[in-house]
Amino acid sequence: MSFLKKNISLRICFLACALVPAVFAADRVVGANATLDVEPGARSAALGSATLAVEGDYLGLTTNAYQLSQAKYMWASFSHTAYYEDTKYDYASMVIPLPGNQGLGVAFSRFGADDIPYIKDGEPLPEGSNYNTLSIADWVFSASWGRRIMDRLDLGVAFHVLYRDMDQSGWGFRGDASARYRIKDDFYVSGLLKGWTSSAATWDSGEFEYSAPEFYLALSYGLPVEYLYGKFNFYWQSAGLFHREARDLDLDTDTKGKRIWENPIDWLSGGRGGVEFSFDFGLKLRVGLSSFTTFKSVTAGAGLTIANFLVVDYAFESHPVFSPVHRVSVSFSPYLFGHKPREQGHLDKAAASRKLVTEEPEELPTEEFVEESIQKSVAPTAQVEPPAETIVPAAQATATESVSSDAPTAPSASETSETSAPAVTPAHPAAIVETDDEILE
Repeated sequence: MSFLKKNISLRICFLACALVPAVFAADRVVGANATLDVEPGARSAALGSATLAVEGDYLGLTTNAYQLSQAKYMWASFSHTAYYEDTKYDYASMVIPLPGNQGLGVAFSRFGADDIPYIKDGEPLPEGSNYNTLSIADWVFSASWGRRIMDRLDLGVAFHVLYRDMDQSGWGFRGDASARYRIKDDFYVSGLLKGWTSSAATWDSGEFEYSAPEFYLALSYGLPVEYLYGKFNFYWQSAGLFHREARDLDLDTDTKGKRIWENPIDWLSGGRGGVEFSFDFGLKLRVGLSSFTTFKSVTAGAGLTIANFLVVDYAFESHPVFSPVHRVSVSFSPYLFGHKPREQGHLDKAAASRKLVTEEPEELPTEEFVEESIQKSVAPTAQVEPPAETIVPAAQATATESVSSDAPTAPSASETSETSAPAVTPAHPAAIVETDDEILE
């Protein structure tokens, strides 16, 4: 028995000694699974790719899954981007609202190029267009979930799986967590912990790469402008807080940004942001910078909401080296296609409170009206004045007196009015009051 225990212990030690070099053989790189950082949506791209700050863009589920807590209806979104040398990026996502101020999102994307000519080693140059072609692409599947934790706090989690098909195949994985907190009215602060599970990729050759987690901050603010029939929205997203990254787009690898505690100015210049003006009738105009380091990274675009169920966005992105990029995205809601927006659902409590405050209250009764009603309700019963006595002719009076005295005498007109006439009050005009005389009779 002791020999068996020693044998098992030796095997465990052997496996541990074999796995430790493999773990330390992993290469730490910058930008593992970088395809996950490509901006898919035209709206966020037109705002300098400050995606973390933009709420309501369901093409940005990779970055801000917290917005799923505000999902009211099912949405299907698609985007297409044409890059350089026939490189294309296609993205599709679907949002499913769930009870309890939460939602689920799934996304699928492909980033690659097709019909790339190549020549195998030792083969002669082909004549004309008679050559072999290949395709390289990254395929990404994402699943996101978001929920409202508190009145002001939204939380989201996303998981991504990447498959790369190139000269050799590989798999990648990354998990992200995002949150947004409402400071006051339309002022929000957001945070993204990118790669909290670490961003890892493995290849058929046995090589293993990973990138350490990174954290980003974002701010957004909304300013209604009534005389322009719209609203200004301001968005800003910071550079990474933890590690040194290239802050500009001039492809100068010697230029490295510094962390905020090393150089706050450099850290701020590595951010991005944009401004959006949204008209009440559905048109939105946008402009931004994808890097504050250079003004050659200008972005612009527009969006249009059609009948509440269809949203079309366009973005233009300039680059200091490459040619400009054009991006188009479309979002469609099957429910809103045949129904009007519901008043109830995953409604923001802050928006609901603002709506109640801004609504005009109904006219309330004045103090004089209330006092008068109280006095009327407690006032004593007002009796009707008896009618005036009528003059009876002498002949009729003599005939009346001749009636036998044994017969019961009928009550007089005054008595009848005092005893049986209905009493009218201000509060109850039809009420009838009985007297003691009637009870005795």
